[in-house]
Amino acid sequence: MYLATTGRRDAPPAPTPGARRRVSATVLALGSVSLVTDISSEMVTAVLPLYLMFGLGLTPLQFGFLDGLFNGATALVRLLGGHLADRAGRHKAVAGLGYALSACSRLGLLLAGVGGAGAGGSGAASGLVATALAADRLGKGIRTAPRDALITLDSPPDGLGRAFGVHRAMDTTGALLGPLAAFALLWATADAYDAVFVVSFACGLLGVLLLVVLVPGGRRAPAPRHRPGTSRRAPLRPWAPLRIPALRRVALGAAVLGAATVGDAFLYLLLQRRTGLDATWFPLLPLGAAAGYLLLAMPAGRLADRIGPRRPFLYGHGAQLAALVLLLAPPVPGPVLLVAVPALLGVFYATTDGVLMALAGPLLPPGGRAAGLAVVQTAQALAKVAAAAGFGAAWTLWGPEPALLVALAGLAVALCCAPRLLPADPAPVPEPAPAPVSVSVSVSVSVSESESAPDPGKEPS
Repeated sequence: MYLATTGRRDAPPAPTPGARRRVSATVLALGSVSLVTDISSEMVTAVLPLYLMFGLGLTPLQFGFLDGLFNGATALVRLLGGHLADRAGRHKAVAGLGYALSACSRLGLLLAGVGGAGAGGSGAASGLVATALAADRLGKGIRTAPRDALITLDSPPDGLGRAFGVHRAMDTTGALLGPLAAFALLWATADAYDAVFVVSFACGLLGVLLLVVLVPGGRRAPAPRHRPGTSRRAPLRPWAPLRIPALRRVALGAAVLGAATVGDAFLYLLLQRRTGLDATWFPLLPLGAAAGYLLLAMPAGRLADRIGPRRPFLYGHGAQLAALVLLLAPPVPGPVLLVAVPALLGVFYATTDGVLMALAGPLLPPGGRAAGLAVVQTAQALAKVAAAAGFGAAWTLWGPEPALLVALAGLAVALCCAPRLLPADPAPVPEPAPAPVSVSVSVSVSVSESESAPDPGKEPS
């Protein structure tokens, strides 16, 4: 017996169950690159607040200005990197330039250690540290939008949350291992910062090598469906994506919430001050946030795919609001704070970082994806510059508790305004209905070769 079908023989096969739950090889390769690079970055970041404030003697105002500057100096570079990646169609090349610049910045930190060894060398060392940190932030600004654009171009619209969740989980594994490596090196070498910078430089170069070897060179054909009424061409100017009303609302909402957040470095300094934690253990404070982020990144991505990314993005900022409340609450014991505050920060990043990109990505045409994501990232980064400088100034003028109270009130107001600013989640794109197939059964003694095609009703293995 055989099944003879009437209808189209060239109809596409039914999708394999669970296929949409997988992420592409490109996403996994980019996650591997981010994992190794984040080990390099977080080794330095873990010891930086103590080095700048206690080693170089910066005031909270100076530290807040520098922290905001180095995190926000990437703004224009993000726009430029995203724009160039779209115009040239070379997302991998532009991202690789950013990764290489960040890796080479560790050499500046090494030179700063040598320059500060001699008499009168502290000023030169401070300048080299500032230059190295600026180079690292610029490298991150160049690579972020092209990398995230590669993820969106290689993932279906209803799988963006999962794709970013997997990538951010791998990225956060590096953030978890970086402080551990820094702590182990400082313990083994009697606080030799040069050893941290050497290992960080080697990890940065390994990340660049993995990008070259594992990530496909050409831009992949965009998997997301093109929205009617939007152009497939890259925008002529880096800020052109702001012409899309929904993207303007996303950028404005991200900026409002970013301007009301408190940077991690300040929160860790406040946590150490509140609990009396010995400075030796300070580099381990980010581990709690990294562990929470690692555990929750993929569940948060799946939640964003299921209910839309808008609500998880708001929930994440609510988690930081809860962290500020705990730091202000007098009765909370120190051990509880040491667990709860980093855990809430992990929730904050798991539900905001990749989820914001999943919210903005489907609003953009494939040819302008990197530039559009860069606009949203830039708006958020500039807002965080103002937030860091403002919090540092408030701490210097009024003290840590009043500054924290002002930040708490500002974040509460921002959370009340943001739901009106952010656009509603786009309706999911329905799957095309399968071609109608009529099946008839007949009896045959032999089957000719032309009729021996595989059963079209059977799912491909």
